[in-house]
Amino acid sequence: MDSLISTAWLASHLGAPDLLILDASWHLPATGRDAAREFAEGHIPGARYLDLGSLKDAASPVPNALPTGDQIAARLAELGYRPGQRIVIYDASDVKTSARAWFALRRAGIGPLALLDGGLDKWRAEARELESGEAQIDPGQPQHLGASDSRVRNKAQMLSNISSGAEQVVDARDAERFSAATADTRHNLPGGHIPGSRNLFFRDLYNGDGTFKDNERLREAFASAGIDLDRPIVTTCGSGVTASVLLFALHRLGIEDAALYDGSWSEWGADPETPKASGTS
Repeated sequence: MDSLISTAWLASHLGAPDLLILDASWHLPATGRDAAREFAEGHIPGARYLDLGSLKDAASPVPNALPTGDQIAARLAELGYRPGQRIVIYDASDVKTSARAWFALRRAGIGPLALLDGGLDKWRAEARELESGEAQIDPGQPQHLGASDSRVRNKAQMLSNISSGAEQVVDARDAERFSAATADTRHNLPGGHIPGSRNLFFRDLYNGDGTFKDNERLREAFASAGIDLDRPIVTTCGSGVTASVLLFALHRLGIEDAALYDGSWSEWGADPETPKASGTS
């Protein structure tokens, strides 16, 4: 299974016993949308609701921190996951939350994993089958899973990187928040960015129908943002969600060592001691 699968592929594999479909939708509070209610009203047949918004490490000082391995194991067991199953993740979110779920599960060693290209919006646009209500689930047994931090950066590491420049930092937020032309109202913080970082708005990686651009155009997008794909990369955003879209795009380009600053602007921007930059670079 490829890491990016089409709606046609998924439609032809519905009901496969070794396939688990996860709805990883989560919505920004300002949208007024309820992901759980929307799932109950209509989802891809056989899908399970991941409840990504609650899947985080509440013991971490980082806002919206990545979940621990054991948290992932417990949630997947509740959803009937069996080790070795293939997992397809989709969402119906404006901030493409399936990429966040993909990174969190991959960090815990879960796989094979794939994203549904175009997500639920494309599935609906093609008038494909939906089902409503809650899935009938036969829970599994939780595994013990670790969660490697080799691809996760903390605030101290990001501070050190400003002077060393060892890793390129690319910010997935829109240009207005990045440049401080507008406030970051999603996190109740001023706009701005980590000094030295580059800006690549996550939406620029998608086609008009919500599918990912092909690899040539993905490379062009990173190049236009001033990112050298042969050098180490750390992604950031508001709270670690859309930065994961950049990580998935880099994965599609064969780059598997790019890291996530999980605290992102919600941590950096809230700390009065961290340096902030404005403008386009």
